Amino acid sequence: MKTKYAFSILLFILLIVSRSHSDGFLKASGKFIVDGQNKQIQLRGMGLGGWLLPEGYMVLTSGFADAFWQMKNKINETVGAANADTFWTAYRKNFVTRKDIEQLSAWGFNSVRYVMHWEYFLNSNGTFREEGFIITDSLLQWCAENKIYLIFDLHAAPGGQSANNISDYNPAFLSFWESEANKFAAVKLWKELARRYKDEVWIGGYDLLNEPAWNLPNNNKDLRDIYVMITDSIRSVDKNHLLFIEGNWYATDFNGLAPAWDENMAWSFHKYWNGTDVGTINYLLTLRNETNRPLWMGESGENSNAWFAECIAMLEANNIGWSWWTYKKFETVVGPLSVPATPEYNALLKYWKGQASKPSAANAMKGLMGMAEGLKLGNCRFHPDVIDAMMRQPYSNSTKPFMPNSIPGIIYFTDYDLGSYNFAYKDIVYKNTDNA
Repeated sequence: MKTKYAFSILLFILLIVSRSHSDGFLKASGKFIVDGQNKQIQLRGMGLGGWLLPEGYMVLTSGFADAFWQMKNKINETVGAANADTFWTAYRKNFVTRKDIEQLSAWGFNSVRYVMHWEYFLNSNGTFREEGFIITDSLLQWCAENKIYLIFDLHAAPGGQSANNISDYNPAFLSFWESEANKFAAVKLWKELARRYKDEVWIGGYDLLNEPAWNLPNNNKDLRDIYVMITDSIRSVDKNHLLFIEGNWYATDFNGLAPAWDENMAWSFHKYWNGTDVGTINYLLTLRNETNRPLWMGESGENSNAWFAECIAMLEANNIGWSWWTYKKFETVVGPLSVPATPEYNALLKYWKGQASKPSAANAMKGLMGMAEGLKLGNCRFHPDVIDAMMRQPYSNSTKPFMPNSIPGIIYFTDYDLGSYNFAYKDIVYKNTDNA
């Protein structure tokens, strides 16, 4: 009986290990990203934008609170610091849960880009803040359970690496580029992340600096220099993980960054509001060929379904993995999940815009907590057309019903079939290429 019991325990342990263990660390192999078995892998990912770093357009505060620090000020002024903490705690808890990662896996994603803000990991005095690492540990566990690679992305570096809301830059303080202390803090943070997670095979890599956008002289020398410093700090404790390197001006300008300085690195570019033909990435294919390092399209989206399908088909035809932007937003039609804005939250927005009187603290908190509640997966509006455009349409021109329409009955004009442009529908303007 004891032998049978011991065998059952051993079998259970082996089952858990087999489910939690990947094929090994992702790594660069010449022009391609491969897994631990040296098999080329096609990364299909989703960015978790808005979770630890909300932007104004994501939560309907564009124009008066575009950056995270501005949102926090607005909420503190309206409901007080204690209530604000209650809200933000619920917001973070509900935005990404185990169920969300399970859902991403069910949709077919094999990676997620983890949008990180330095302030969850570092205190102002330079000591480490455990809150960010606790959040990271949970997320990594959920990803491992679902065989999803987790890619760390330093979206907001100390001081802000771009002069806009994307990096939570506050012009009242020195930027990332204007402060050696800020640069040192980023290097210190990456070394600590690498030290803690060096053996985690379900971490797909480290995206060192999201969308730097700064006038950097000497052909982006400062950008290359900080990348080399961060790389050296990581490699002092972690020889395993793939590094993703973004260009200047929102990950589009790679001038001065070559040649590659690490054997296990890839170039990460972002692609928004331009064409979907291979000509739009020819300069990146040249970079890949000349440096013998892979490409990864680390961020794109905010467009039409047809653009999504065309872009992904073009990327995959050129052996480029991708990560989309973004998973959840308020009142959106261009992402998988839309969070409904409640009447109380809309009233709060009107007050912040100067269009209504200040709501009571109770009503303001009702609006904020309703917002946090709406972030739960089961409370979001799901857009199946977005997932279909990303996961099926790049590989098939077949159509499928959007809704189970039946005759007799009412068929709404907007409920046309799911499918590619010119197959399921045809519009005069069907994608945004304003930056082309």
